[in-house]
Amino acid sequence: MPDQQPPTPRGEYPRPQFRRERWLNLNGRWGFEIDRADSGLERGLRDADLAGEILVPFAPEAALSGVGERDFMRAVWYRRMIEVPEDWAGSRVLLHFGAVDHDATVWVGGIEVGRHRGGFSGFTVDITDAAPAGKQVPLVVRARDEPHAPQARGKQSQEYAPRAAKYWRTTGIWQTVWMEPVPPTAIRRPRITPNIAAGSFDVEVPLSANLPGGAVRVVVSDNTGVAARAEVRADLDLAPRLSLVLPDERIRLWSTTYPFLYDIRFELRDADGRLVDGVDSYAGLRSVGITGREIRLNGEVVFQRLVLDQGYYPDGLMTAPSDDDLVRDIELSLAAGFNGARLHQKVFEERFLYHADRLGYLVWGEFGDWGCNTWEGMSTNQQPDASYVQEWLEVLERDYSHPSIIGWCPMNETWQAYGDRITPLDDVMRGMFLATKAFDTSRPVLDTSGYAHRIAESDVFDSHDYEQDPQAFAANYARLAEGDPYVNRSDLTGESWSIAYRGQPFFVSEFGGIWWNPDEADRPQSVRESWGYGDRVRNIEEFYTRFEGLVAALLDHPDMFGYCYTQLTDVFQEQNGIFAFDRSSKFDLDRIRAAQNRTAAIERRSAERDET
Repeated sequence: MPDQQPPTPRGEYPRPQFRRERWLNLNGRWGFEIDRADSGLERGLRDADLAGEILVPFAPEAALSGVGERDFMRAVWYRRMIEVPEDWAGSRVLLHFGAVDHDATVWVGGIEVGRHRGGFSGFTVDITDAAPAGKQVPLVVRARDEPHAPQARGKQSQEYAPRAAKYWRTTGIWQTVWMEPVPPTAIRRPRITPNIAAGSFDVEVPLSANLPGGAVRVVVSDNTGVAARAEVRADLDLAPRLSLVLPDERIRLWSTTYPFLYDIRFELRDADGRLVDGVDSYAGLRSVGITGREIRLNGEVVFQRLVLDQGYYPDGLMTAPSDDDLVRDIELSLAAGFNGARLHQKVFEERFLYHADRLGYLVWGEFGDWGCNTWEGMSTNQQPDASYVQEWLEVLERDYSHPSIIGWCPMNETWQAYGDRITPLDDVMRGMFLATKAFDTSRPVLDTSGYAHRIAESDVFDSHDYEQDPQAFAANYARLAEGDPYVNRSDLTGESWSIAYRGQPFFVSEFGGIWWNPDEADRPQSVRESWGYGDRVRNIEEFYTRFEGLVAALLDHPDMFGYCYTQLTDVFQEQNGIFAFDRSSKFDLDRIRAAQNRTAAIERRSAERDET
């Protein structure tokens, strides 16, 4: 018998909300070479066989890649042969990259077909003219990742090894690569907006060009069949808009307890009714609104019991080893009593959002720009530039239609004192906030998570607070209810980092971080290899007491709409997770869940008011 070929790594379709029938997964073994001095183009690597191999889509730093190189790499090269199927002839052929960190150049058949800057958002290049159907041609990718450039990098360390809250780097391709055929006039990513008030889905269907005499047809189906359909001309607007009104008896709201999803079919048809392009999608009918200090889901207050999820894996780093690992992380979080997560300091692959959609898991979308600053003398880990806005807009375009996303947070823990000087970081923060509000009017937007709130129009106000004494922790927020001015202050200088809180929805979006590693509990602090926030608990019972006290302080606060506990899993040396880094159990989940699963004060007050 012939040798059995190994399954394609991460072989599932990477874009579940925008699916075409024909596609070709390009994950697997590629030629690979490290180019430490970034001199490979001059040395002829673009046209040469590369020295080694790598398993795409895992980054070379990840053990699963087969490379496992953890040192700095200014550039890396990838090469493989591709062949466009002969039955794709006559179509445009699109080559998709889920994510390449950080600066990518792509050649096909020796022709440069595209460039992209930004390690968190995907990109697409048209390779039709460079890759004729039925002919093998080389696909070459160079990824540059300057280790000390002030680019958006999330939690990736600029030092050799992980330290504190920084982890191993991710260089090059780290999400699925695939290609698909599309017609000369094709459907681009639809934008689906649920409209509960009208009982409809409002959709925008961008086209690559108008189709004379053609039409865009949209069909919404539930588990009993077609629920609504609509059609509009495709020869007038570059992005035709339709409203699909559901009959009252077919309305099913998406919620944490009943995450109902409708199937949606988008079709582009010519003047004779023939199918030109077809895309399958889905959507959830739900609303996110603000009433005073409350954030409401479908008109009801749902306290957001969130957990900080950094999305790292021991052997895959930022890439989940399998689709099942994405599901498991959500299921572990739910089992611990959380109903959602801040997807922290990386843009998660879209299949995670698909699973969040179908499991009723609330998430806040976030960009990877932790600690961005413009202070003189401060680390240049991440400094703002135009690429922040560009990359964030690409993220919004990809993720807009996912019902599980109930808020956006473009920036995190930015460092700028609230003085009389406007900084470039202030300009970028405002630009990202306005871009988000312009792109999406249906969700709340938090200008920056944690420290330096600078935008008066921000829909939400938050703080990060790792006080470990539950009584002192509760006292920090007592004045919210009393109406006294509240500002976030620097732990270093005590000066204000933010404008004053003005009564919008408020939550503590990072707290806890309680260190617990039973293997190191008895070791002196000077030789411990792990860390968490504040004083270490002495035993596991003390952990439960502290966790319960901190959670209760926020659940019992009448003006707190939610919280986000740090964190879901340990990540390398940061061992303050509810689960270990390998996702094994650390605690009695019944106790963790019981501490959270009681009615919050804001839920109780809202229910009483609604009853009267």
